[in-house]
Amino acid sequence: MSRPSNMGDAEWQARIDLAATYRLCVHYGWDNLIYNHIALRVPDEPGHFLFKRHQVMFDEVCASNLVKIELRGKALSEDDGVNAAGFTIHTAILNARPDLHCTLHVHSKAGMAMSANAEGLLPMTQGAMRFYDRLAYHDYEGIATDLDEASRLARDLGPRHKSMILRNHGLLTCGTSASEALTLMRYLVGACETQLMLQATGCRIVLPSAETCEHAARQWERHDAHGGQDDWPAYLRIADRLDPSYRT
Repeated sequence: MSRPSNMGDAEWQARIDLAATYRLCVHYGWDNLIYNHIALRVPDEPGHFLFKRHQVMFDEVCASNLVKIELRGKALSEDDGVNAAGFTIHTAILNARPDLHCTLHVHSKAGMAMSANAEGLLPMTQGAMRFYDRLAYHDYEGIATDLDEASRLARDLGPRHKSMILRNHGLLTCGTSASEALTLMRYLVGACETQLMLQATGCRIVLPSAETCEHAARQWERHDAHGGQDDWPAYLRIADRLDPSYRT
């Protein structure tokens, strides 16, 4: 398929960016058959977002087969070709946080293991420190098909966090762009993996002072303020080398 003649440049580019993000999740090993999801607002249509069809695997997503969904429209489920739990999670965040445009949720093994770790993520590496005092937690309530959970998901993420560990479930990152959400997930999964590897040895973990962790976190924020301008073209080069069909 190709771009519909009545679709604007901004929406088509957003579709390409979101399709690339789905393909990159496969590259990083975060896909889960047809489950888990990434959502991206439609430019100039903040009340709508792009999403993958329920039956489509991450490596089958392309710009033209994404669906456009109304944020405050009727609840959708598998009968409509949309994963019900995915609809609940992503609409919860996008409705509550107009500053965020992309939400990414995965069930990586390290993320699921960390979600059941009582002490949570530790600021034990430079990458993990980007989440210092900037990581939310949401207690498990069962598979997220109950729309009543949406308000609690939004409450727990809060007004400023962009990353959340869903207890006994997985990981969620958000951003002003697909690039930011993807980068946060890459660092969050890596931080989980590193912590679990070290904890498995039983050794004593050295942690910097709270002042140092906060300083590093602010340094990350200054770095991110550039909007990932260098990161996104690099991500797209990876996606193009893997399979450029996501652009169709």
